[in-house]
Amino acid sequence: MKRLRLPPSLCRISVGGALFRVGKSQEIETLLDIDRDAGTLFEQAGLHLDLPEDHEFPVSERNRWLRSLDAGSTIMAMEPQGQAVGFAAVGLLNGQPYLEQLSVRRTHMRRGIGSALLHAAIDVSDDGIAGALWLTTYDHLAWNRPFYGAHGFVRVWDGDCDSGIQRELEFQRRWLPMPGQRIAMRRRFDRSAEARTAIS
Repeated sequence: MKRLRLPPSLCRISVGGALFRVGKSQEIETLLDIDRDAGTLFEQAGLHLDLPEDHEFPVSERNRWLRSLDAGSTIMAMEPQGQAVGFAAVGLLNGQPYLEQLSVRRTHMRRGIGSALLHAAIDVSDDGIAGALWLTTYDHLAWNRPFYGAHGFVRVWDGDCDSGIQRELEFQRRWLPMPGQRIAMRRRFDRSAEARTAIS
């Protein structure tokens, strides 16, 4: 995946007290710390993931986030004082843009930071070739499927997913709590404005 170029509008504004920039390779521990903090919300909902750090699931997750950082395809939300409060990591899954993770520290939730990170991920994932941005999430949690649905993502049934997404769902369902609630979603890239411009 090409290195990110954040939308100019996002670079110039503060959302929920946060500023935005591209993540750096040495910030993998920061991503893990943000996600651990955000993960306590899942624990309150009864979803506990007690896997050792050397288990294949957290190892795979860490490696994919690190690849996203190395590729320059991670968006960071930063407090003006310099603390990282959220991130969106974008990768490729079977050649299609895939939202690896979106996490915001609990102290900074419900400020619009997650929405800003998501829309930045959508913008920078559209290379003019791929058809959609994909993600996997929980179906039953208010801050998962309904959140993404409000931003234009729709559920894709397993049989309609390509082999890469199907394998990812199988992997997640093998290790994550409440595996039957894991689903795939996608948001197709809207190039109608480009088409109208090309015609006119």
